Amino acid sequence: MESRLFDRVPKGGQTGNTLRGMRGRHLTTLFSGIVVILVLTGCAGTGSEPFQLRLMPAPDVYDDGRIDPFIEGDTDNRDREIGILYATDRLPAAEDDRRYRYYTREWGYVVRVGEANVSFGSDDGTSWEEARRMSLLKERPEDIPLSVKSVEEYGPFLPTVRPFDENVEMTEAPGKRLIEEIDARLAVTRGKDVYIYVPGYRVGFEYPALVAAELWHYLGYNGAFVTYSWPTSTARLAYIPDVESALSSARGLRILITHIAEHSQAERIHLIGYSAGARVVSRAVADLGMFAYGLDEREIRRKVKLGHVILVGSDVERAQLAGYFLDGALEILDDLTIYASGTDKALGVARLLLRRYRSGQIEDVEDLGPRAREFFDNTEKLILIDATGTVGSDSGNGHAYFRSSPWVSSDILMTLMRNLPPGERGLVRRTDLPVWAFPDDYSERLRDAVESDHGKHGQQ
Repeated sequence: MESRLFDRVPKGGQTGNTLRGMRGRHLTTLFSGIVVILVLTGCAGTGSEPFQLRLMPAPDVYDDGRIDPFIEGDTDNRDREIGILYATDRLPAAEDDRRYRYYTREWGYVVRVGEANVSFGSDDGTSWEEARRMSLLKERPEDIPLSVKSVEEYGPFLPTVRPFDENVEMTEAPGKRLIEEIDARLAVTRGKDVYIYVPGYRVGFEYPALVAAELWHYLGYNGAFVTYSWPTSTARLAYIPDVESALSSARGLRILITHIAEHSQAERIHLIGYSAGARVVSRAVADLGMFAYGLDEREIRRKVKLGHVILVGSDVERAQLAGYFLDGALEILDDLTIYASGTDKALGVARLLLRRYRSGQIEDVEDLGPRAREFFDNTEKLILIDATGTVGSDSGNGHAYFRSSPWVSSDILMTLMRNLPPGERGLVRRTDLPVWAFPDDYSERLRDAVESDHGKHGQQ
């Protein structure tokens, strides 16, 4: 968006009209900015308590009881506390900080790693087995709260410590401890995958740990889950500085990915980027694409290990994302899935403010030219899914549908858990566009596909 604030004032009697026009344009820009901030406020969805989140609706894939996510996971000896591994480049909170319990909204430059202890359910004596059963119900008798009870920081992650960070301890111990914890989780599950969740705008440190906990819960505690909590702010007027922080945090995420790939027992690393967090993920993947330039497939598998990369409500400008493809982003992963929605009000207003379509918007896709259509048709690694109209997708401002829509959450989980391609998990390809869509009988199609996959591999 160009500003004409410093344009030369025309001669003659047009000065007043010109100034009024400039004021009008800048007031319009200011108003648009305020609107986008108010709409994007809904990204966080942290609930009435600052460190508590209500468990998302049960994914439809588990609705009729035929498919149980907990059969293969480490659930036999579990209690109602979940250890979520984390990495963050937020600044640690001071002991006397009354606003922040663990980490502030400020950029701490150095990535720190540790574990957040998340409580699952109320402290009312409910057993783990009963809480687990309730979590799969479509109609629950009561909400299931998630809250961060405690945090153990392992320490600064050495590969991110710069030579001039004088007051930061330089030791390999935190990075080694992170790998030990990941491998301990992988040792007790069939799946050897690591999942990394990157949150969106306007959330505190605790929120992504809670979302990671509920996603890992519905994955049956298979594999290991890590959240990357980049320094977003809970302030209403923080959208612009937050999205700038996203690009700064991409480096830390990239280093974390390569560290896990090279030192852990993980076979694949999957990324989930939501909203402005998609900026962190997409930039990190593009950097890894350039990092892997010239490496053969065997070396890429060993040093990167990227599997599914999923962007939901992606607040990445389309042309910027296309540039990342040229940087090699699609060469180093199994596939990149972009969920988009026509009822995502947050991205609609972001587009109004920034004057460019976001990659999480489905509008104007029908205007794709022949070159773009050919690219989509010939690029199997790039998958575009239209989530418009799915159950629960228009809840609130229509932005957090990966949690509010039991169809979308089911589709994401079965991509991660079963590695099923779109056509084998109930989606249909539109005949007029290179886009996958949810049919009316999606839930039944998905459950049948997953059950067939179970039988094919003798897993249930």
